[in-house]
Amino acid sequence: MPAPNKAMDKEGRGYDAYDLVMHPCWDLGEFSHKGRIATRWGTKAELLESIKIAKANGMGVLIDAVLNHKLGADRTETFPAVECDPDNRLRDNAPVRNIKAWTAFDFPARGDKYSSMKWTQEHFTGVDWDELTKKKAIYRIVGQGHKGWSKKVDTELGNYDYLLGIDIDFRHEAVRNDMFAWGSWVLQETGATGFRLDACKHIDYTFLRQFVLNARKQPGYERAFVVAEFWIDSVHAIERYMNTLRAPVSMFDVPLHHNFYRASEQGSKFDLRTILDGSLVQHRPNDAVTFVDNHDTAVGCSLESWVSGITKLIAYALILLRPDGHPCVYHADLYGEGTVSGLPELMKARKLFAYGPLVDYFDDAHCIGFVRKGDDTHPHGCVVLCANDGTTAHEKKITVGAAHEGTSWKDLLGQSGRVSIIAGIGTFTCPASGVAVWVRE
Repeated sequence: MPAPNKAMDKEGRGYDAYDLVMHPCWDLGEFSHKGRIATRWGTKAELLESIKIAKANGMGVLIDAVLNHKLGADRTETFPAVECDPDNRLRDNAPVRNIKAWTAFDFPARGDKYSSMKWTQEHFTGVDWDELTKKKAIYRIVGQGHKGWSKKVDTELGNYDYLLGIDIDFRHEAVRNDMFAWGSWVLQETGATGFRLDACKHIDYTFLRQFVLNARKQPGYERAFVVAEFWIDSVHAIERYMNTLRAPVSMFDVPLHHNFYRASEQGSKFDLRTILDGSLVQHRPNDAVTFVDNHDTAVGCSLESWVSGITKLIAYALILLRPDGHPCVYHADLYGEGTVSGLPELMKARKLFAYGPLVDYFDDAHCIGFVRKGDDTHPHGCVVLCANDGTTAHEKKITVGAAHEGTSWKDLLGQSGRVSIIAGIGTFTCPASGVAVWVRE
């Protein structure tokens, strides 16, 4: 689910959090804040009903937990701060002076229901707007009780504690207690089954560790699924973070996404045999949440790296039909204006045929393949071929086993013709640029 909390603006997706997951979202569309009761997505009653229906149909629901920051305060406060270099947050650009910023959150409609905490500047580390001078910059809040940026975050830009808005200080005891309480409450209140943790590079990892462990202490949530977003194109950096975090979380496989993006950009020059190299799913298959694109990678977005053309279908074949990782299909690829032709067929193939042991045929730079052997419940399995050279159709001799002797196989993605199995082997074909998913008739 998108971030379920009340946002600053009516059309806000929840990342501009008001009484939000950043302030653990106690307002799920229940109170009249910011001129409305509903969030962009609807009311709390509608949220609970949608989760109830999803669960009745065998679906778990993850809450998108935007814990890093807040926006849309109810009033300003004046306090000392120092302007920082945006390219090196450890370097000050000016001496300490008073600024006026929107940092006070009173939640007048909600009052003390669910939580009595009211947020002020003491609960934050930094802001990006001075109301006195009307200047946008990164300001580190200083003064009594403030400890500066957290050191337990990513070191990009010197220190990447600050991302946007009003940055939360996760070392503050009141903040931690309120956040932990919200994590337990939102799971029990909504019936959701786990979390997506947004922007983990910017959040104190000791807080995140305890947040996850605390949520899993709740009865029925001992195995709650949690996936963390740590955006970096380095499997070793992600593994170091996981070893530091020491919490039962999966991670988005950002390096695999960038492999797909490079394959998309290079076209026929890309060696498909290397497409999984350096990915999290290759190094830690049980911990990887694999994906092709998302809301941040689209053209014009903050992490633009859009996978286009036939590479997108190849990428989906690799994450959906292989046994490793937890694949994630981007909503816009399935329902948006630029829907991916063949994606519904791949999802169907995953459900019906992609079971059992895996055998790879990564023996050609421009045409790779693999076999799923099937299991007791789904005995037939499938043969998958992916090609990117764009000039000549491909074929591979692939062993499917003596159990399939004399059978005929067809391509779910529409190639004409059939493949006959002789001596347990079939000669399977693939378009010059495309995907073929062969299944037994």
